Amino acid sequence: MTENIMSIHHASVIVDDTETALIFYRDVLGLKHNRKRPSLGYPGAWLDVGDQQIHLLELANPDPRQGRPEHGGRDRHIALAVNSLDDIMTRLDNNNYTYTSSASGRRALFCRDPDGNALEFIEIS
Repeated sequence: MTENIMSIHHASVIVDDTETALIFYRDVLGLKHNRKRPSLGYPGAWLDVGDQQIHLLELANPDPRQGRPEHGGRDRHIALAVNSLDDIMTRLDNNNYTYTSSASGRRALFCRDPDGNALEFIEIS
């Protein structure tokens, strides 16, 4: 086995509208919009998550929005470590986003962005 692969650099999510997605990721969740990343010839944005990033891709989405599991833990998702799950819940509540708690009983919750992409937030204490 090689130790060449060291970490996840970034994860991408497909969005219908970059500005709408930025309102969620930047303004609701509080992620920093990284304007230093290169343009790739189509709309999108880069968001800093610690040493990693989320890349918003404004492209036609081949995934259906209907018929997806209500609980994001049963769907493709990005899991993000957080210091305070209470802060995330307050941010989501204040902006009328719904979420579900982890069925495992651990301090984690799942929500969807405006495009239906699932996110998991895990409290790391």
